[in-house]
Amino acid sequence: MIAAALAASLALGVGPATADDIDDRRAAAEARQRAILKNQEKLRAELEDTDAALSQAVLDLQTIEARLPVAQAELDAAEAQLERSEREAALLAQRLSDARTEEEQITAEVAKGAEDTSAAKATIAQMARMAYRGEGEVSSLGIVTGAQSTQEFIDGYAASSTAARSQARTLEELQAAEAKSRNREARLTAVRELVSELKAQADQNVLDAKAAKKAAVDRKAEIEALAAQQRQKQATIAERKSIAVAEIERGAADQKALESELKAVIAEQAERDRKAAEERRKRAAAQGGSGSGGPGDPGPGKGSSGSSNRLTYPTAVPHITSNYGMRFHPIAKVWRLHAGTDFRAYCGTPILSAAPGTVVYARTVANGAKQVVVNHGSSGGANVMTGYLHLSKFAVSPGQRVARGQVIGYSGNTGVSAGCHLHFEVYVNGNTVNPMSRL
Repeated sequence: MIAAALAASLALGVGPATADDIDDRRAAAEARQRAILKNQEKLRAELEDTDAALSQAVLDLQTIEARLPVAQAELDAAEAQLERSEREAALLAQRLSDARTEEEQITAEVAKGAEDTSAAKATIAQMARMAYRGEGEVSSLGIVTGAQSTQEFIDGYAASSTAARSQARTLEELQAAEAKSRNREARLTAVRELVSELKAQADQNVLDAKAAKKAAVDRKAEIEALAAQQRQKQATIAERKSIAVAEIERGAADQKALESELKAVIAEQAERDRKAAEERRKRAAAQGGSGSGGPGDPGPGKGSSGSSNRLTYPTAVPHITSNYGMRFHPIAKVWRLHAGTDFRAYCGTPILSAAPGTVVYARTVANGAKQVVVNHGSSGGANVMTGYLHLSKFAVSPGQRVARGQVIGYSGNTGVSAGCHLHFEVYVNGNTVNPMSRL
């Protein structure tokens, strides 16, 4: 049995090391795939403010390239299984042929044994009939009383002993024949069971081989399709790389332009405040007052000076997906500033004003993004404004006063964006700062 098992292992030609190697490579490929897919949110953040077609191509390419090694490992496993099935089929065919040959031999032996047993039984039956009729049997008493001489006695006793030995021999032959017959029947039953088992194994092996072949064909087709998709995505990325570079440059220019606009708004407000203060002093002087204080609207630039310096989160359930700071673009290969904090906000999520203030802008900017900017006035001697980008629609209009937590719009995917979210910005004296320093 041990020799047969060793021979079977050698005949199959696939040892534990080979199977383990395939399993290890497949497990490693699947682990890499999970890590890559888990990292896609980070990649999505790195592609923020990137052309949507390019962003999707990059994400798709990463998914394809994560799947390819796994598909290849699955193909290797299917081909190894198919090879094992083919080799096992040859081994099973040989074993089945040997078992059937043995079955034929034992069947012939059983038939011959049956003949021997029948012959022995016939002889014994004949002896029994003769004994019943008193033929061929001489009793000891008859030999003694019937002998006329010593020699006659000796001859009669010898004949009687020979007949007894013949009968005993015939009985022994019958017992031996019956024992052999039982043994052959047991062997025949075992061999027939083995033949049935080998046939079942062969049938199952055929099914396993068909499944392995189909898996191999499917994986080959998948790999070819993935390779074609990979080439297509690579071509799309190459074509749109220049667009990505242009968008990054335009984004930087738009950021500078916005800062200039906000600084101009602050300057205009400061000038209005200065003129209003001058007008109050003149009125006070004309009325004989001290020239300071007096009634008047402090204006949006100072309207929140008495409020808390802290901003509140712009979503009801804040979940940060990307932080403020310098970011490397994986396609354009350049660093650029991500000027805000991104919050997860599924399409249509209400966006809330981070503090009381006046709406400066509720507009659609050059790249198609809907933007709201709120001026919160002076806080700690510095002007603070907040910006909300990629909205799907507005809930306020320019010049409108808003309260802390008031809905100013709804999240969306407008402009250069890879999905619905909120891009939240904070400006101090017109310059962008990390929103987390104020929240």
